[in-house]
Amino acid sequence: MSALDMNNLQNSFQQALNVSPGAVSTSPTQSFMNTIPKRLENFNSNQKALKPFSTGDIKILLLENVNQTAIDIFKNQGYQVDFYKSSLPEAELAEKIKDVHAIGIRSKTQLTEKILQQAKNLVVVGCFCIGTNQVDLAAAARLGIAVFNSPFSNSRSVAELVIAEIIILARQVGDRSIELHTGTWNKVSAKCWEVRGKTLGIIGYGHIGAQLSVLAESMGLHVIYYDIVTIMSLGTAKQVSTLDELLNNSDFVTLHVPETPETKNILSAPQFAAMKHGAYVINASRGTVVDIPALIQAMKVGKVAGAALDVYPQEPAKNGSGAFSNELNKWTSELVSLPNVLLTPHIGGSTEEAQSSIGIEVSTALSKYINEGNSTGSVNFPEVSLRALKLDQENTVRVLYIHKNVPGVLKTVNNILSDHNIEKQFSDSNGEIAYLMADISSVNQDDIKLIYDQLNETTEKIRIRLLY
Repeated sequence: MSALDMNNLQNSFQQALNVSPGAVSTSPTQSFMNTIPKRLENFNSNQKALKPFSTGDIKILLLENVNQTAIDIFKNQGYQVDFYKSSLPEAELAEKIKDVHAIGIRSKTQLTEKILQQAKNLVVVGCFCIGTNQVDLAAAARLGIAVFNSPFSNSRSVAELVIAEIIILARQVGDRSIELHTGTWNKVSAKCWEVRGKTLGIIGYGHIGAQLSVLAESMGLHVIYYDIVTIMSLGTAKQVSTLDELLNNSDFVTLHVPETPETKNILSAPQFAAMKHGAYVINASRGTVVDIPALIQAMKVGKVAGAALDVYPQEPAKNGSGAFSNELNKWTSELVSLPNVLLTPHIGGSTEEAQSSIGIEVSTALSKYINEGNSTGSVNFPEVSLRALKLDQENTVRVLYIHKNVPGVLKTVNNILSDHNIEKQFSDSNGEIAYLMADISSVNQDDIKLIYDQLNETTEKIRIRLLY
């Protein structure tokens, strides 16, 4: 990367920090920005910027109001950017995706195998969020499409929302606010509690769960957590060995797990029965992990004293009045009629700081994959990278070869490349998919076409790209 490219990248990162004079603290974004020098330490003026071909030919489709920081980074790379504030209907998405090389989405756009098969030029998908269940990851891998997400950048925003909901549920603030909005003055203290000294049970002690743990302890909560793997605790939090142990001992239960077959309805009737009487339930992870009809029944009999839900099994495709109704989830009207229930429209990570950081994190990962072939951080692909080329390494080509993970492929590929000096090479596999990167020197324009044609004729190839 040239010095000018590095300055442009640094400027785009810095622009992401600009906020209005009256804005709240930007410390989460600043914390992320403090890591940038480390991320950029390998970008120096002696590095050669690889490009797939004319960057102006790279087409990026961004949906669901992806943050401006991502748009700026992509445009600074010279890419064509097509931006939409909402998701697209399936038919329109299938048409739009045909010619693009990269697509950026959030949680509403569903990239099914049927849709991905329409995307003949697509090399990479960016999920500008934590979750990736909206993408058929296996199908994407089979088609040679890498998928990236943002596992870190909105952790603080989600954790802060959960802390707020713990206090609001404990004090019945939601109900008192609704009452006062309708003219009813109802000053009560019955079944309203301080959170100090209570026990918070965290299901899933990943990035969000661990950060929530620290915030909760600073407020005087005792923290226990359950996870399928053994994880070192932060502060004085303690890991428990079973889910039942957590449920038996928690005043507040919050979920921070991915959507998998194992986590579907992880809280259902038996688990609600195992909870302390009068406990509270918070879900800001995935809509399928809580059996909401069972939660409704547990609340009706008083077993669960309150709940905060930010995610749902079926969510509206776009904002609008009447979008959240029984037509979407048949239990909606029953849920909204219950007392001490906080319902938010999947806004756990929806803060200016989080979206800015996500825009930077994901767009940078996509740019590095497009320009360098670096798949580090991909959720469905072998993680492969090579050190950058130097400016004095002329007539050098980087070969990116995605193929089926079967015996004999590397031998075939290396025979094709054997007429040239292989300066460095790295290969890794992930299930049925393997990914080879190789830098070869002493290559002219005629060689590039010949190498491409020979690799393209190999029977196990999935996708080939040459960068130079």
